[in-house]
Amino acid sequence: MSSKNQSNHSNWNFNFVKKSKFFYMFSLIVTLAGIISLSVFGLNYGVDFRSGSNVDIAVSKVVSQAEVEKVVSDAKLDAEATITAGSDRVNIRFPEVLTDDQVKSLQSTFNSQIDPKASYEINTVDTEMAKELERNALLAIAVASIGIMIYVTIRFEWRFALSAIVALLHDAFLVISVFSILRLEVNLTFIVAILTIIGFSINDTIVIFDRIRENLRFAKKQTRGDLEELVNRSISQTMIRSLGTVFTVFIAAFALLVMGSESIRMFSLAMVIGLLFGTYSSIFIASPLWLALRSKKKPSAAAPSKATN
Repeated sequence: MSSKNQSNHSNWNFNFVKKSKFFYMFSLIVTLAGIISLSVFGLNYGVDFRSGSNVDIAVSKVVSQAEVEKVVSDAKLDAEATITAGSDRVNIRFPEVLTDDQVKSLQSTFNSQIDPKASYEINTVDTEMAKELERNALLAIAVASIGIMIYVTIRFEWRFALSAIVALLHDAFLVISVFSILRLEVNLTFIVAILTIIGFSINDTIVIFDRIRENLRFAKKQTRGDLEELVNRSISQTMIRSLGTVFTVFIAAFALLVMGSESIRMFSLAMVIGLLFGTYSSIFIASPLWLALRSKKKPSAAAPSKATN
């Protein structure tokens, strides 16, 4: 082992593998809560994944939610519409597809009562389209996971690949669980966020796995204790790089969450949550899982000793 590696390891004297059991426990609790929530309540799908109409209105003045509710009532539209009023935009979501007459009634009522300069963007999703979008979203996540597993298997070995996929599915499912438990809206931008989280998570995991593979060439690996020390050292050597990358993206995602528009709010929130889960999964889920799989590997036959002269 080089002196450089020893120096890096001495800066982080922490047993990541030993502490991983607490993160396993936390992930298990959130996963079970998510399974229960998904079984009982499901996901709170937005108009992208269910039939209905989404009316996005650009206004020239501040509009209150009470004013919009009155417009919806006076236009004789569905009273169960979900209304989000902001300083320059108003969003109204209807669980049913609006007819042309209903759209005209809404526009004329809004123009006469609130803002004659308002401009409208109306998106409608029928039942079949909503089902197709849901299937395509699940397919995109499945294809991404399979592609990553094939890549990691070719570049490393199947134990690395299996550990990486478990960590990716862990990150994705925990974000989905949080959205289900808190009844947050799931739309197409949420799916984009999940795929983005998977990309960042595998990046951190690959960096750690690459260092583990490099250290395996020089370190002893006959016992579990040797492997555990090797994993701890590999994580320590990549810690600053991993945290620096995640922190940079986290700041950008948090800024979008606080100051971004309503249309990307769920994307930003999913990114913030997913980055937090992804940060610890690469360290405390993927690497210890690889260690557990590698520890079960049967030791190879000892090399024959060289004949003495």
